[in-house]
Amino acid sequence: MSPQLILPLNDSQATLESVGGKGASLARLINAGFPVPEGFHITTEAYRRFVQKNELQPRIDAELQLIDVEKPSTLENAAQAIRDAFMGATIPGDIASAIVGAYGDLTGTDPAVAIRSSATAEDLPEASFAGQQETYLNVSGADHVLEATKKCWSSLWTARAIGYRYRQGISSAGVALAVVIQQLVDAEVAGILFTVNPVDGNREHALISAAWGLGDAVVGGRVTPDEYVMEKSSGRMVRREVADKEIMTVVVDEETEDQPVPENLRKVPALQGSDLTELNRLGIEIEELYGMPMDIEWALADGQFAIVQARPITALPEEDVVPVEEWPLPDPKGRYMRASIVDLMPDPLSPLFATMGLSAYNSSLVHALADLTGSKKFFLPDNLVLTIRNYAYMVVNFTAGEWWGMLSKLLPKIPGLIRSGPTHFREVALPDYQNKVDDLSEKNIADIPAEEIWQDACDLMYAAAYHMSVLQVDTLGAAAGSEGLFTALYNRFFRREGDPTAPAYLMGYDTVPMRSEKSLYDLADWAKGHHDLSAYLLETPAEEITAALERRDQPEVVNAQVWVEWQARMDAHLEDFGHIFYDFDFVKPIPAEAPTPLLETVKMYLRGEGVNPHLRQHKLDEARNQATEDLLARACGLRGWAVRKALGWAQSLGQVREDSYASIGLSYPRLRELLKELGRRLVEVGAIEVPTDIFWLEASEVESFLQPLDDRSVLPSMQGKIETRKAASKASEKLMPPTQLPVSDKYMGIPLEVFVPGEGGQEGDKLKGIAASAGSVTGKACVLRGPEDFDQMEQGAILVARMTTPAWTPLFAMAGGIVTDIGGPLSHGSIVAREYGIPAVLGTVAATRVIQSGQQITVDGDSGLVTLT
Repeated sequence: MSPQLILPLNDSQATLESVGGKGASLARLINAGFPVPEGFHITTEAYRRFVQKNELQPRIDAELQLIDVEKPSTLENAAQAIRDAFMGATIPGDIASAIVGAYGDLTGTDPAVAIRSSATAEDLPEASFAGQQETYLNVSGADHVLEATKKCWSSLWTARAIGYRYRQGISSAGVALAVVIQQLVDAEVAGILFTVNPVDGNREHALISAAWGLGDAVVGGRVTPDEYVMEKSSGRMVRREVADKEIMTVVVDEETEDQPVPENLRKVPALQGSDLTELNRLGIEIEELYGMPMDIEWALADGQFAIVQARPITALPEEDVVPVEEWPLPDPKGRYMRASIVDLMPDPLSPLFATMGLSAYNSSLVHALADLTGSKKFFLPDNLVLTIRNYAYMVVNFTAGEWWGMLSKLLPKIPGLIRSGPTHFREVALPDYQNKVDDLSEKNIADIPAEEIWQDACDLMYAAAYHMSVLQVDTLGAAAGSEGLFTALYNRFFRREGDPTAPAYLMGYDTVPMRSEKSLYDLADWAKGHHDLSAYLLETPAEEITAALERRDQPEVVNAQVWVEWQARMDAHLEDFGHIFYDFDFVKPIPAEAPTPLLETVKMYLRGEGVNPHLRQHKLDEARNQATEDLLARACGLRGWAVRKALGWAQSLGQVREDSYASIGLSYPRLRELLKELGRRLVEVGAIEVPTDIFWLEASEVESFLQPLDDRSVLPSMQGKIETRKAASKASEKLMPPTQLPVSDKYMGIPLEVFVPGEGGQEGDKLKGIAASAGSVTGKACVLRGPEDFDQMEQGAILVARMTTPAWTPLFAMAGGIVTDIGGPLSHGSIVAREYGIPAVLGTVAATRVIQSGQQITVDGDSGLVTLT
């Protein structure tokens, strides 16, 4: 018997494959006796026949081949092309008749219905896909139902849905979409019930959000709902927060719209005691049915509750903590730390970087140290940096003799490195690195054999790693040492009440990150002089602007000459600063490829927000010069000689410290281009699905494919391994890697903070970290995982991130404070926070896992504490 096109909502054939995740969940709820609105399923078979009859699959496949998921413009372009094809297609007669017949069987004449998409990769325990496809409310009449059904089908291929599937490690091959049509509940109150408190992970509590009207405003985040925390076992209300509910979604004619809540209801609780008791009971029973914590959408009309959706909660705070004994050590007698270079690798590493990038770093560090110390050989373990549960760790279990062997070679060179560091960076290290990159960027990539592409990529990775290894000693390490020496002398012998802090003597230099900020400010300032351009930039999503720049399309609303000049200025910025990476792992795109975060900064300056970086640098420069002049005037005697010497070294190195960080990624534009070209060729022979999947292969696997690639041989698919690795990486993101393994507060009998300054952690409602920039601020947290979240940053919010590199600097202009998982008093975040004069607490270990976006927190940059409220 052929699969059916329509199924009753409670039909036993309503499985994930036939009706999608949302539909299957609703069928399960109905059959268990829960109150679910009347309706029916349009099955995935109907979708597949629609696609087949209109010959849409070849068009879908062709558009997906053009996608680079790290370039939003390619996602947008493909999604729009697929959507246009769907909306121009015709629903076959048998499918249309089946839909209209089922709609006619519903209670009432032309009843108002809710039409929701239900994908086969949706509402799963490991990935909720919440909001990735479309919902249409208050649809009435057969023709309108058919039109909305077609829109739902096309929503399987929105840019957001395609990108989300990719990030979740779920292949787009074979996905299909069902549609759920239900009678609309004209709700008086609606909201969301979490059967576990998602804020603190408390399994004994349920969290209920409620607001007036339909639930769309709550789900869409357009209204601040009331919140009720219930003790599940007793039904007792633990906490109630009644919000000022400004808007409500209501039914109007044949649509819905947001309207102001009547003044007398805005601050009135939307739910009362008996309603909360009943919702709590429903939540417990649904959680028992599924055997896991659930996220439930509900509506209340005429005194009766309706359940309109239920899906597993896919992430809870407690999942971040993995017992230490579950962190397997490569060597049971070994000792490992997340310190030093590991600060630039905060996330789980991609398989290719873990096997190719770390190998390059480990070998280059040995060579760099030998070169800097004039030694024939410098002892280090073969795998100094390795991975544990996909996180980078540094091997530190050296014997006292091994430590002495290393220090005896390195310590005598330190004074010379401090003196010559800036000159060596500017005249030797940076030119050598740039020349290597230039030499390996001259070939036409399309003409290079696969083996040569791989060799060039390995050479570029090694060049970046060697450059970083050199900088760790003669620039970054020397800068930290000289600043520490100056700070100690200044604070001990020369600082008086009212004098500037030691960092003030090292601020205000015209560094590469500072010039990048000024360049973005200048882009915005130039755009302000052209009303059509500035209006377009402010009103258009940054992703669309990125797509227009990439396609070299001129927006109709912008003058042609103005747009050409804008493009040229943007290109110049990316040429100068587009290599500044967000992360040492090359799986992450760089600004030159994905400038959307930079455009968000331009928009910020256009809105008149942020601080003019030209004025900021000028003020800091003047303050530094004045402070230096005053100090030198009273620095006499032996102590005066020592502090003058230390200040000279610290200022000399301070000028190049941030430039050093910014220069590490010089090879990354060409490196990623080469690797993605190999990925493109692997797609052609069937080994992977999209070019960027190459980052999920190991180096040995790529090497085994090189000759077959040049021979144009068909290769076995690696997609199964790739999806498994993506899932493992996603799981690892929830973990909280310990600073040291095995866990201890000492290393070689010495307190751990000597090696890793101020190990952070959570104590009650406080997070402990490093006091990196003085001051205190209370405000709303904005948790950013990476550049893909930059558009979520709000003016005055407290930026919470795993770590920051120079590429994050523009966000500091908007931030009221800074909190990070990783970092110390001399890291990039500390330096820039002090320049901006905003409080910062770094190295908290757990901030991005404990703090939620929108949560009120207090950052005390003097004590190194973050208080959660």
